[in-house]
Amino acid sequence: MNGPRIQITFAPELHLFVAADRRAGRTDADTDGVSTLGHVVESLGVPLTEAGVLSVDGRAVHAGHVPQEGERIEVGAVARPQQVPGAPLRFLLDVHLGTLARRLRLLGVDAAYFSEDVGDPALAAYSARDRRVLLSRDRGLLRRRELWAGAYVYSDQPDEQLRDVLSRFAPVLAPWSRCTACNGELKEATKESVAGLLEGGTERSYDVFAQCTACERPYWRGAHHARLAEVVDAAVAEFG
Repeated sequence: MNGPRIQITFAPELHLFVAADRRAGRTDADTDGVSTLGHVVESLGVPLTEAGVLSVDGRAVHAGHVPQEGERIEVGAVARPQQVPGAPLRFLLDVHLGTLARRLRLLGVDAAYFSEDVGDPALAAYSARDRRVLLSRDRGLLRRRELWAGAYVYSDQPDEQLRDVLSRFAPVLAPWSRCTACNGELKEATKESVAGLLEGGTERSYDVFAQCTACERPYWRGAHHARLAEVVDAAVAEFG
């Protein structure tokens, strides 16, 4: 590029995304004179979903700012908890985050999820249509312009993923209120109302049930309840 040369610094939280030689502090970057600061930041590896305050010579600017020669630019990290204005806080997760989706639902967090790969354009369109924050570990997906909002999931471990999302967005928790299979809302149900959906042993052994208002799946405190309760109790203790 033969346009303005700038000096740019990335917050330590963003070093994961940038080349190793840009992690030590301020470095030079050449621009073309017409691209926005947002485009420059993404071209250097950082999805705008992960960038916080952008500042030029100490003053905050919008991502649409066009860098000028000699400007000193700092790219901050997203503040936590992150505010998502304009819609109720709800999420959309890509195909690789099924366990995280189920754990969010277990905590009563609205988390849509596709169990098969529907493609990046469809995910981005769904995010925009329903105003859902798209959670993904795919940096390219998070750069799509049609996204309404998005966030990179920094770990590949479900426990760490859950803590990351809860600490970043601070959603209201309502444990045991959503269907872990379809994200529908649960309601109390009598044994008689769900008897036709139960195996004989379950019907004989349990008396307290809930049922999804969307897919009609029945729920009860079965053999896995203790393990799931540990996940819920730990999340509520730290983030509830």
